[in-house]
Amino acid sequence: MKKYILLSAVALGMSLASCDEILDRPQLNTPTDQTFWNTETDLRLYANEVYPYYFIGYNSGWGSTGTVVRGITFSDDFTTTGTQSGFISSVPSSLGSTAYENYLSQTGGQSWDFGLVRKMNIMLDRMEERMTDKLSAEEFAHWKAVAEFFKGVEYCRLVCSFGDVPYFEHEVAATDTEQLYKDRDPRNTVMDKVYDLFKDVMANIRVNDGANRLNRYVAAGFISRWMLFEGTWQKYHLNDAARAKKFLEFAVECGDYVINSGKYSIATAMPDLFGAQNLAGNAECLLYRHYDDALAVRHCIASYCNGKESQPAVVNLDFLRSVICNDGKPYKKSSVEGANSFELRTFAKSRDPRFESCFDDAANRNSATYIYGRKFIDRAAYERKDGDTNPLYESVTNTNDAPIMRYGEVLINWIEAKAELATVGGTAVTQDDINKSINALRARPLDATAIAKGLKQTAPMQLTDITADFDPDRDADVSPLLWEIRRERRLELVYEPSRIIDLRRWKKLDYMDNKKNPDTMLGCWVDFNNCQYDRANPTMNPVLGEADIDAKRSVQKEDGTVVVYNGNNIADMNGFYVPLNIKPRSTFSDRNYLYPVGQTQITQYAEKGFTLTQTEGWRD
Repeated sequence: MKKYILLSAVALGMSLASCDEILDRPQLNTPTDQTFWNTETDLRLYANEVYPYYFIGYNSGWGSTGTVVRGITFSDDFTTTGTQSGFISSVPSSLGSTAYENYLSQTGGQSWDFGLVRKMNIMLDRMEERMTDKLSAEEFAHWKAVAEFFKGVEYCRLVCSFGDVPYFEHEVAATDTEQLYKDRDPRNTVMDKVYDLFKDVMANIRVNDGANRLNRYVAAGFISRWMLFEGTWQKYHLNDAARAKKFLEFAVECGDYVINSGKYSIATAMPDLFGAQNLAGNAECLLYRHYDDALAVRHCIASYCNGKESQPAVVNLDFLRSVICNDGKPYKKSSVEGANSFELRTFAKSRDPRFESCFDDAANRNSATYIYGRKFIDRAAYERKDGDTNPLYESVTNTNDAPIMRYGEVLINWIEAKAELATVGGTAVTQDDINKSINALRARPLDATAIAKGLKQTAPMQLTDITADFDPDRDADVSPLLWEIRRERRLELVYEPSRIIDLRRWKKLDYMDNKKNPDTMLGCWVDFNNCQYDRANPTMNPVLGEADIDAKRSVQKEDGTVVVYNGNNIADMNGFYVPLNIKPRSTFSDRNYLYPVGQTQITQYAEKGFTLTQTEGWRD
């Protein structure tokens, strides 16, 4: 798995046709469905094939699907120039259209595709049919759990996108049209099946199956993610406290398993975590994807964080306002010097140091909002002189490793699940819970660069401080504690494919309404009077230059007045940067919490004499 070396002999779409349909005599060195299922090695090779689908990391080559820097940039965190990307407004003609597939990719949606479910069903069925006497009881239980894990995760992704979906217990024969064209099963039926699959996974998957491989800890991390998703969906969308409790309890159980193991800790500065060339042995990584130049396993994500490449979709003022100050308070309540400043150098010094680890602390013209993300690159990249190049930071030759499941996410999933559970019949969150999770994240080590800049760790959260007036900007329908946990999650997981899914499960897509939330259409505070390039003075902005002061640039004052540069008003060109040609996204509605299926697919079912029900909310 470490290098994702996959054998074509057991390709994802492995043909199950008999050999005599192709040759009179079968090839002796090419496995077929009839000859393949014999050993544990066979099962390992078969399961290896799906690692890149579920554990994508930074993708590979020029691929960016599944990543945020160039992939999932659709949420209230991210802003572009021009008109903001919108939600789909009508049923697509076909699920396979390029436009719809691009929309799914951009918004974190899943295709209406059950190929990976089928692959895992084949594995489960073949094991039961042909391998009960070829494996030990432990081997059989482990590999069954591996298949159940991948099947369960795939169904979570499908349900996340479409709600009700058909559930397939076993492989479906090509001649079984009743099953091939079955309509959707209810969401609750499907997720109960997934719950049972995951329970079996936690009971039977190996605690250790070798370095950097799927094991019980990795599975627990992913299950905590998806059980938190379903528990909060049940609470906020379906108003079902009993079912919410069921899934949230499982999320907490999985978090407990990882936390109580004592195997993991938050012990690495963020640039050393996301920019590392080798994450082997890192105490935060439950699973990572390793890249290796010698094996031509490379990616491009670091190059889009190198300060020079353009970033067309980046965080905005709304995100900046959410970042906690280093005294542990929201900026409106903080007494830290510079708490009310959104000029990035001052801002970075007054905020949680995770901000400076993930973003330039100076405005950068290569970003649509002038806030430049650099989470997926190491410090050395920013210490280079102008003109220096390095394949680690350029083009498609990047080899820093990608954390796949990290302890930081487990902790934030766990504390949110505990806080949500307390609202549906669970026990209240304690200070000890906060210390194990949020305060552990705030105590993340700082590297030498951060220390030299005067940054410091954020003060620990004290549960007794989180009262109704702790943050005057809190949503009235979100408890003070959940509000602060969500704030922590937003910063900890920024640029990781989480935010849009969080908004969906919380029933908070309205945060993406640019008209209701105008800070999503602004960048950081800039003063074009102080942007001249001065190499001899390191306190001056090293990126912005006179070319930025032109008729295209504008800023918004605190009172909402927009000033456009006209050649004679440079003295007034200070304020929140307004991205070029920005316009709000189109209106959207609750139907956008789920995705429709294509009209072509519904017609195809009807032509076969079957019904495919359109997604809830899209049936009119």
